[in-house]
Amino acid sequence: MSGDFALWVYLSRTPLLWLTVTLLAYAVADRLFQAAGRHPIANPVIHSVWMIALVLLATGTPYPTYFQGAQFVHFLLGPATVALAVPLYERRETVMRALLPMGAALVVGCVTAMGSALVFATLAGIPYEVMLAMAPKSVTTGVAMGIVEALGGDPTLAAVLVMMTGMAGAVIVTPLMRLLRIEDMRARGFAAGLAAHGLGTARAFQVSEVAGTFAGIAMGLNAFLTAVLVPVAVSFLR
Repeated sequence: MSGDFALWVYLSRTPLLWLTVTLLAYAVADRLFQAAGRHPIANPVIHSVWMIALVLLATGTPYPTYFQGAQFVHFLLGPATVALAVPLYERRETVMRALLPMGAALVVGCVTAMGSALVFATLAGIPYEVMLAMAPKSVTTGVAMGIVEALGGDPTLAAVLVMMTGMAGAVIVTPLMRLLRIEDMRARGFAAGLAAHGLGTARAFQVSEVAGTFAGIAMGLNAFLTAVLVPVAVSFLR
């Protein structure tokens, strides 16, 4: 028994272990997603999160230890975001024809996402530090963490809120668009990327390449605009 424990202690400190756990959890969740006919509730990101959480809880592994092993996946967020330029280039003519409505939607969506969080936090009496973490909830994790850290907030909390926003958006975006009878894949994708960043973009690509392209554009532009507007907005709340 002591030998097994010693082996576990050794393996738990090996970076490859937690990278393997992460990939296996996602592979299992993706199989379930495929079996469920790509239903939004079966989103593989959502289910891989609780699978990994259960493993960490059962083994008593602290999050920093897990992150040290799985940080290669975190590193790939950057290249994956940059790779969105490929479908953007391939559909550049479609994008150019929709520049004006995209600009208007970007401003309205960004202000709404940020403003609704700050107004709710103010009315609910939420502490200022938490409010900071809520403001950039609709931008990709790396950008949100950078914004919050620069303003003196908790970047880890920001990352959690960003993930929660993305998971919620990935689940509801398709049913909501169908309910609203929005059939234009450009509009559906742009809304998904703007409100639910990377997870919304991934969901949009599952529905349509056009939707995914516009979701990627919205995600990138919203990250830039939010980084500009959040410091201005929170300065008034101090």
